[in-house]
Amino acid sequence: MILSGAQAVVECLKKENVDTVFGYPGGVALPLYDALYNCGIHHILTRHEQGAAHAADGYARSSGRVGVCISTSGPGATNLVTGIATANIDSVPMVCITCQVTTDALGKDSFQEADITGITAPISKHNFMIHTVESLPEVMTEAFYIASTGRPGPVIVDIPKDVLVSKAEFAYPEKPQLKGYKPVYSGDESMIRTVVNVLKQAKKPVFFIGGGVMLSDMADVVLELVNKTGIPVTASMMGLASLDKKHPLHLGMLGMHGTYAANLAVTNCDLLITLGARFDDRVTGAVSKFAPNATIVQFDIDPSEINKIIPTNYCVLADLKWSLPIFTKMVSACDIKPWVDEVLLWKKEHPLRFKEDTANIKPQAVICAVDEAKANDAFVVTDVGQHQMWTAQYAHFGHPRALISSAGLGTMGYGLPAAIGAQAANPEREVWLFSGDGSIMMNCQELATAVEQNLPIKIFILNNQGLGMVRQWQRMFYGKRYSGSKHEVPTNFQLLAEAFGAKGLTVHTKEELKYAVTYAKACKGPILVNVFVEEEENVMPMVPPGTALDQIVE
Repeated sequence: MILSGAQAVVECLKKENVDTVFGYPGGVALPLYDALYNCGIHHILTRHEQGAAHAADGYARSSGRVGVCISTSGPGATNLVTGIATANIDSVPMVCITCQVTTDALGKDSFQEADITGITAPISKHNFMIHTVESLPEVMTEAFYIASTGRPGPVIVDIPKDVLVSKAEFAYPEKPQLKGYKPVYSGDESMIRTVVNVLKQAKKPVFFIGGGVMLSDMADVVLELVNKTGIPVTASMMGLASLDKKHPLHLGMLGMHGTYAANLAVTNCDLLITLGARFDDRVTGAVSKFAPNATIVQFDIDPSEINKIIPTNYCVLADLKWSLPIFTKMVSACDIKPWVDEVLLWKKEHPLRFKEDTANIKPQAVICAVDEAKANDAFVVTDVGQHQMWTAQYAHFGHPRALISSAGLGTMGYGLPAAIGAQAANPEREVWLFSGDGSIMMNCQELATAVEQNLPIKIFILNNQGLGMVRQWQRMFYGKRYSGSKHEVPTNFQLLAEAFGAKGLTVHTKEELKYAVTYAKACKGPILVNVFVEEEENVMPMVPPGTALDQIVE
């Protein structure tokens, strides 16, 4: 059949089983938006293109499917950049369709022209500029394939307006024909046998699980592996939900704001088996002092991560879907009772804790109150800052995709649009968002999107009337010189929510908090709860920057 380029894009989306897209129209995008009209794909109009990118990200993380966002050219495309970078560093599968000025106007500083393929090359998995309408179906199928295979990531497809209006015969390829892209799936089974033999000699082994476990849907296998071997487990923030934190061998999060037991276990272990984690600097502390006595084993799909930060003694380069079941079948129970007893004693003697305050609400108490009320299959979304770390520390997650947060890039303003994406992908599930009075303002316009779509997102702002994590560092390392980190004129977030048409509550007391959590859980539409919390509370424990993991300040 003969279709315009815009119609072909829509048909490609249907072929890829896309049911929801997030976007914002503009001049050169109008042909595509005309084709989207009544096409059967749900288009969610965000109030900013950054919101569209983060919403597609939240959709992808919560569902495991490819998220899709659309923008016009120039500023529309560049407004996606932060969302693309956020998805890229956290390995989130997305296809970002940017519309572009006509091909004869390229490179001439035309109105609303920006070289989005050049801009996004360092922060995306791949990008395409489409030059002919005939190539469009082939490129689209390649984009979805690249985004979702291997180590996932965002792919940009830039389409000039003349390509959108030109017509050609439409035929969607059965599968992509990519000569230069062969994603790893299986690996060298002999390396797994080597790791099994190394494990047999270990007296103090530890598993370190990362976001790759969630991305490969291998949480059930990890649970089987842990139960079978009896080896203690720690996790990056991205991997935190892949094993129930209530599991007796789960030591909690590793790193700067990780638990005492997790940090001490990695520091003192003789074998560290890393599953789908990339040794981020917030995890390692001082690299030269990370796991100083350990043999390092890394299971990963991406060869660029091997020896990038931490020297690896053994690596299994393959998809965890292939390697973990084989490894789990090969291993047996480990005779490491003295080690496990020691680690669990650290866990018992140094639990996460905070001191209740009779006058003020502690921010950790807000996390705990919501955690007790939320459904087991709920999604927990965070922005970035102190509330993010408290959520990682004190919340429990009922399934591997339950925690949705900007980990690698640390993007303030991520939370609200990501929660919109998660709720759109999972309309029957609860979505709870923790934000701060700093983060929420960066994309607060997306409250209008949540109201328009009637998405029952439960937003809890931990309001300490300033930039909490910035102020914590200023307290600890800059002599309490609070430069630029205090909100001198507090925002009335209840009125802000109501101005957008959402429910709003303000909480000052513990009694009001209890009511607000109950009310929010029952709310049928979006609700924002502004909770005033202790302003000077620090996220603890903490490993000061540049120090070893065992230099923990509790």
